[in-house]
Amino acid sequence: MQEDSGTVQGRLLDLRADCGSCFGLCCVALPFARSADFAIDKDAGKPCPNLETDFRCGIHTRLRQKGFTGCTVYDCFGAGQKVSQVTFGGADWRSGSREHARQMFDVFAVVRRLHELLWYLNEALTLPAARPVHDDVRRALGTTERLTRQTPEGLAELDVAAHRQEVNVLLLRTSELVRAGAGRGKKGRPKDRRGADLMGARLKGADLRGADLRGAYLIAADLTGADLRGADLIGADLRDTDLTDADLTGAFFLTQPQLNAARGSAGTRLPESVTRPGHWAGPH
Repeated sequence: MQEDSGTVQGRLLDLRADCGSCFGLCCVALPFARSADFAIDKDAGKPCPNLETDFRCGIHTRLRQKGFTGCTVYDCFGAGQKVSQVTFGGADWRSGSREHARQMFDVFAVVRRLHELLWYLNEALTLPAARPVHDDVRRALGTTERLTRQTPEGLAELDVAAHRQEVNVLLLRTSELVRAGAGRGKKGRPKDRRGADLMGARLKGADLRGADLRGAYLIAADLTGADLRGADLIGADLRDTDLTDADLTGAFFLTQPQLNAARGSAGTRLPESVTRPGHWAGPH
């Protein structure tokens, strides 16, 4: 059965952060250290000093200028509003005991990981080449969605790593099917760069069509004008990666946080699943 594209796109929209319906969970639950990404140190469970009483960020429009680039590349995949409004029924972390707040923060981390899986599974259903596994993907999607709707106690006890392993089998098969027709290396098979250390690599104009870049370290790599059509980018570290004029048409399992961490231009061609970051040069 072919999935209705409008249905899938609607689900993907639900997996985008709605900060107005969240209690600033990422601004409290997550720790960060003073670095190029954050101007200050903050412990897990401690509210960021920029978080206002209405759970809005007081410097949202000036995060990069204020030294909080890390905040601009983070995305909860809609877990914040799910935990705030569904799992805890609109009761914020300030309204109860410390145990209530701690449980909310722990559950947020779990649901965030599940929502990331939902993003990948939904995207897999939009890939025609992966049609042979679409029925299995739909079943995994239903199971994962049901897991996100458990009680706080059930979510806190969930073995997310085990579930992720099960889903990863399907995502790997999806990758193989899609990349098989996306591009071939000199030896007649798609290029395998899975988990490769490509930090600072000079890959200007590189032919990476159909490449397996799962978990690859591409920090500060030069991919100017590179051809990444049909490449698998799940988990690839794109911090400060130069994607100027690169072609990512048909690249899959690329998330908005990954793209937000990279550099690009008006000439960078992107898959439909993501939007051009506002800090990139040129119109977006």
